[in-house]
Amino acid sequence: MPSPKPLPLELSDQERRVLRGWSRRRTASVSLVLRSKIVLACAEGASNSHVAQMLGVSRETVRKWRAQFAAHRLEGLMDRPRSGAPRKITDEQVEAVIAKTLDQAPPKGDTHWSTRSMAQAAGMSQSAVSRIWRAFGLKPHIVQTWKLSSDPQFVDKVRDVVGIYLAPPENALVLAVDEKSQIQALDRTQPVLPLVPTVPARMTHDYVRHGTTSLFAALDIVSGSVIAQHYRRHRHQEFLRFLKLIDEAVPKHLDLHLILDNYATHKTEQVKKWLLRHPRFHLHFTPTSASWLNLVERWFAELTNHKLRRSTHRSIVELERDIRGWINEWNKEPKPFVWTKTADEILETLAAYCTRINDSGH
Repeated sequence: MPSPKPLPLELSDQERRVLRGWSRRRTASVSLVLRSKIVLACAEGASNSHVAQMLGVSRETVRKWRAQFAAHRLEGLMDRPRSGAPRKITDEQVEAVIAKTLDQAPPKGDTHWSTRSMAQAAGMSQSAVSRIWRAFGLKPHIVQTWKLSSDPQFVDKVRDVVGIYLAPPENALVLAVDEKSQIQALDRTQPVLPLVPTVPARMTHDYVRHGTTSLFAALDIVSGSVIAQHYRRHRHQEFLRFLKLIDEAVPKHLDLHLILDNYATHKTEQVKKWLLRHPRFHLHFTPTSASWLNLVERWFAELTNHKLRRSTHRSIVELERDIRGWINEWNKEPKPFVWTKTADEILETLAAYCTRINDSGH
């Protein structure tokens, strides 16, 4: 007995336009292109057998997608999202891994958990442990160093330095000053191999030393420009020479506020006597063990990352000339480092740190 003749499909102009677009789109899935062609052919009045023969598919396939479109229109041609494989790791197992990571010492006297040791302890795969650690931001293999200042005037010095950053005095220049000592002139034992596609630049791990130099730098916190000078040593004599250089470089009508660390050469009797004779100089000292408060350290990091870490030099003169060239280029388009945290925010963060330390039981 012949099967009943299927009802013809009627398409709106919008549906016809969308189906034609799908059937021609190169980025569409092969299945969506085929379903669109089936519906378009059926809408022209062709039978299921004729459409199947024309498109090289079975009559059952044509019947299925004709019915799907008739019932659900364009959405009926879309693939439904798949549920995926059932979850194998329970919430309790995830919680156990996190608890072990945070609270339990690793086995065999190790200093920290690895994915291998945790997988063995938790009875799951290393990849599962890795996914759990990533999801909760746990990195047992990484440790960061920190140190709390024991300076009895810590609070006062923080407020003084941060106050200068956030509200520089009028008719004055604020300079963050420090020395980067023991900069080594290093040359690799073999030529550096340049960057090529798929291969990074390469250099030997060993090197030849050709001496050291010290760089004294004063960073203008407003403009970002730098006054700098090389000296082969970093005693109070060199510091005094650098102060005189700053005095000559800055217009006389401006007061000078220098932010410094507590290095002994900054506080010798010779320095104090010179400062008494030059009253426009005002020194602001960061707390001990708090070099992060001196913005020039941020500039030294730029110098290290962009110039010193991967450069090679065969003499101190060559090193100093190279650094001077880099500083000259910096000063053509200086970039200030903007301080944003208030003294209260810094002190609140450190207070929370102290609370965590006291509560840790260590």
